[in-house]
Amino acid sequence: MSKNYIYIFLAFAVIYAIRVLPLTIIRKPIRSRFLRSFLYYVPYVTLAVMTFPAIIYATSVPAAGIAALVVGIAVAWFGGSLITVAGACCAVVFIIELILV
Repeated sequence: MSKNYIYIFLAFAVIYAIRVLPLTIIRKPIRSRFLRSFLYYVPYVTLAVMTFPAIIYATSVPAAGIAALVVGIAVAWFGGSLITVAGACCAVVFIIELILV
């Protein structure tokens, strides 16, 4: 039981250090263009890394997820709203799973 408390404390310490150290160490504005451009794209990359596998593997047939991703990108590219993109993706998944399963 005491090992559980040690694990919880270590997890707390690591998470706290990750969040607090940048605030305490970096007090001046970041002047490096490379570092600023790198930090600018971090949220987008993180979202993509979490979203794309979920799109593909959320369906019972991965081909339906891939097709929905392609259709969603195409509808969004041609100016579709969020509701239109979501509806088109859902329709594609429904039709492909109806055919393949």
